[in-house]
Amino acid sequence: MKRYILTTAVAFSALMAGQAYAQEKYTFALVPKNMNNPFFDQARDGCKKAEAEANGAFECMYIGPGEHGGGEEQVQIVQDLVAKKVDGIAVAPSNAAAMAVALEAAKEAGIPVLTWDSDVLPENKDLRAAYVGTHNYEIGVNLAKIVQGIKPNGGTICIQSGGAAAANHNERMKGIRDTLAGKESAASPGDALTGQNGWTEAPGCPLYTNDDFPLSVQQFQDFMAKTPNLDAFVPTGGFPQFVPDANRAAVEPHKDKIAKKELALVVADTLPVQMDQMKEGLSLGQVGQRPFEMGYKTMLALKDMKDGKPAPADPTYTGLDVCTPEPADPCIAKSARRATLRRARGDSRPPLRLTATTNPCRDWLKIDRCHQGLREDSVGHGMAI
Repeated sequence: MKRYILTTAVAFSALMAGQAYAQEKYTFALVPKNMNNPFFDQARDGCKKAEAEANGAFECMYIGPGEHGGGEEQVQIVQDLVAKKVDGIAVAPSNAAAMAVALEAAKEAGIPVLTWDSDVLPENKDLRAAYVGTHNYEIGVNLAKIVQGIKPNGGTICIQSGGAAAANHNERMKGIRDTLAGKESAASPGDALTGQNGWTEAPGCPLYTNDDFPLSVQQFQDFMAKTPNLDAFVPTGGFPQFVPDANRAAVEPHKDKIAKKELALVVADTLPVQMDQMKEGLSLGQVGQRPFEMGYKTMLALKDMKDGKPAPADPTYTGLDVCTPEPADPCIAKSARRATLRRARGDSRPPLRLTATTNPCRDWLKIDRCHQGLREDSVGHGMAI
C-alpha cells in the first residue's frame, strides 16, 4: 500500500512538473488595427522574429479585424483575449476611447498591456504599461517640413487621415497643422489652417479613409477633379499607395504638376511598394515608421515583464525615416555597402527583412535625405542623427 501511495505521489509530482514546464511558454497577442494592411504585416514579421529568437519561450499570436472599421471588432477581440487569459497583449487601438473598456478588463485580470503604433487617450494611460512606436506628432512635423520646402509661400492643402477616432492620425494631423501654422495647438487633431503662414485647408478637408485603401484613392481623384489648383495633398498614412495600380492610375494625370512642384504630394510611411512609387515621380516625399521594430520590441518587452523585469520606458520611440527623391551619394554608398554585405553572407532576402532597425528608404531608393530622423530615446527626447 505504501509502495502504491509512493508511486502515485511520484507520478503526480511528475505530472505537475510537466504541466508547469508546459505552462512556461507564454502566449502574447499582437493586435493590429486590421490584418489586410502591409504596414501591419511588417509588425507581424517583427513579432514572429522575436518568437523565433525566444527559443520556445513564448508564442506570438497575431490577431485582429480583417478590415479596419470603427474599432468595435478590435475591442471585442481584445475582450476575448482577456477571457482566454493570454499572458500579454500589445494592441494598436483603432478607437482610443472605445479600447479603454477592454483594457480595463485586462488590468483587472492582471494581464500586462502595451500599446503600439497608436496609443490610448491621455486619461487612460494607466491602463497600459507603455507605448512602443512612432512619435506620431513628429511624423506630421516632418511631413509638413517637406511641404514647406516645396511650397515656402504656403497655399491650399488637403490632409487625408485614417479614422477620426484614431489617436495616432490625430497626432500626426496636429503636427502638420502646428508646423505649417508656426503655432502649437492646444490638443489633437490641432487647429484647422485658415490662413496662418499663408496656409489654408481646402473646403471638405480633412478627408477620412478609415483605412479603406480604394476609398482613399477615390477621394484623391474626386478631390483633385473638384480642386485642380490644390497646392498640397498629404495623407497621414500610406493608404492610397498600398493599392499601387489604382494609385498610379489616379496620380499619373498629375505627375507633371508634381514634377514641377506645383502639387506637393507628400505621404506617410516608407514601405517598399511606396518607395517604388516615389521613384516613379508619384510623390515628393515620404516619412516612414518602423513597424517591424514595433512588433519585435513589444514581444520582448512583454516577456521581460512576465519574467519580473520592469516595463519599458513610456514612451519608447522607434524612430522615423525621412525620404525625398533627389539622389545623394552618402545614402547610395550606405545602401551599396549593405547590399555587398548581404551578398557576402549569401542572404537574398529583401532589405526590410534583415533587421528590426533597417531603414527602408536607404535600402530601396536613392534619395537625397535618408536619415534616421528623431531616433528618440526612451523618454521621448529626439535627436537627429
